[in-house]
Amino acid sequence: MSTRSILIAGNWKMNMGPNDTADFFEQLDAESQKQIDGVIAAVCPPFVSLATAFDSRKSASAVKIGAQNVHFEDNGAFTGEISTSMLTEVGCDYVILGHSERREYFGEDDAIINKKVKKALLAGITPIVCVGEVLDERKQNRHFDVVKTQTAGSLEGLSASELEKVVIAYEPVWAIGTGETASPEQAQEMHAFIRDELAKLFGKEAADTVLILYGGSMKPANAGELLQKPDVDGGLIGGASLKPADFAKLVAIAAEQK
Repeated sequence: MSTRSILIAGNWKMNMGPNDTADFFEQLDAESQKQIDGVIAAVCPPFVSLATAFDSRKSASAVKIGAQNVHFEDNGAFTGEISTSMLTEVGCDYVILGHSERREYFGEDDAIINKKVKKALLAGITPIVCVGEVLDERKQNRHFDVVKTQTAGSLEGLSASELEKVVIAYEPVWAIGTGETASPEQAQEMHAFIRDELAKLFGKEAADTVLILYGGSMKPANAGELLQKPDVDGGLIGGASLKPADFAKLVAIAAEQK
């Protein structure tokens, strides 16, 4: 059994304003907000709900808070953007970078993501770096090449010690919001491949410390099977993280694996 922690990170996307965020924490089972050895729970609300998320947590809450994006500059004329200093001011522990929706809808490439990763690390924020293939790339048997390129490009120039502060999330894009899910075997195959690529780039010792999350429609019904795989270290959760009961169940399932 892996000695790595399990991270259950909810990506709320463009959902859950401040009122819904307050309701979420009010409804979240108190047991899910306690520290569990080897399990980390986090939610990543929209920017406007970050402060509410902090205020709504119970004083003993172990749920971490993250953002869904950040800019690579410190400040300036970047209308609509958010800096790492703004995130640290509200106490963010994590930031999601390179999500497939950012790549597809906002034109973010590996070079942009790489700059954001470096900026987050400088600020002491853990980047959750997303990589993954679309359906056509998998059908063309290009999925390993795509993920290899994204992984290397997004992490270019990092040291082994910096890599140890990064989380990777594998997104089979064809399984996001479609109801489709990669089989546990497919997930493990890609997660093992990513870890092997990290070992080639940064050394096995550093690669073995990195949490690699599954980001393709993990939910309570399939989480147990996925989390049993040796290289699946948690989930980047979409729809299921919007429901307090489902999120609590995912945390409980993760605890069962430790």
